[in-house]
Amino acid sequence: MDNSGRHPLVLPALVVGVLAISTAAILIKLCADAPAVVIAAARLGLATLILVPTATAIQGRKLWDIPRRHVKHLILAGVFMAAHFLFWITSLKHTSVLSSVVIVTTNPIFVGIASFLLFRERVGRRLVAAILVAGAGGALIALSDAGHESGSLYGDVLALGGAVMASSYFLVGRRVRGEVHFLSYITPVYAVSAVILVSVALLCGHSFTGYAPATYLYFVLLAVGPQLVGHSALNFSLRYVSATLVAIVVLGEPIGSTILACLLLGESVTPWQVAGGGLILAGIFLAVRNRPPVLPPEPGAPD
Repeated sequence: MDNSGRHPLVLPALVVGVLAISTAAILIKLCADAPAVVIAAARLGLATLILVPTATAIQGRKLWDIPRRHVKHLILAGVFMAAHFLFWITSLKHTSVLSSVVIVTTNPIFVGIASFLLFRERVGRRLVAAILVAGAGGALIALSDAGHESGSLYGDVLALGGAVMASSYFLVGRRVRGEVHFLSYITPVYAVSAVILVSVALLCGHSFTGYAPATYLYFVLLAVGPQLVGHSALNFSLRYVSATLVAIVVLGEPIGSTILACLLLGESVTPWQVAGGGLILAGIFLAVRNRPPVLPPEPGAPD
């Protein structure tokens, strides 16, 4: 049910949310001296350090009031979230912001496919059309990137892996969110994801020291901006508007990220990339319009 007219902050929250998440790719690109796994670990680690005391102050003991049967689901969601950020952030080391962000945003399509395979939900003609349109867009981007610069196609594949991991994360959240409060869900999931990413970084021999001072600032901005402010604003909106509407609004992220990349990083985009990105966004739009909200509107989307 759409109650957007009943709260004056819904529209500002949607705008702030999209603007905040649109900065993620740019901040990651600016962390040029840090490995992808360190960036991912810093983003989730700092976000968790901020979230735990904040959520505890809001929820108190209820924060950890989680049904035992869902503990394994929270851990699995944290694993998928860690993999999502590792794949996606690594992709940004190899391909353009436009290619990476547009491809990783295709997760609603993979959720639709998985819902059919796992839950036997009906696949409508719009979803089939969405898959075909987005697939054509992905092919255009792949062809463009294959001849653009070394490693771009590899980055596109990593971004696709990030989309699959995000879809898995949403599907796990679908089993939990109807019974677990928003903060009780994201707090342990962020924590599990952070522990995994920090562990992987250390096992790979990476250090969390020795980077440029500006890089540490970008780590903090990633945790506070896209991770906490951006997603929290969108989750707030889900209390008053449908998840489908929020999913459509989030399609502004690739557009905002690409504009910022052109202005701040000097990235150029080819006509084929623009055409491919447009087709993918059209496919995502068809996919989210075809389906009911993947997650219950209360207390919000898992990410």
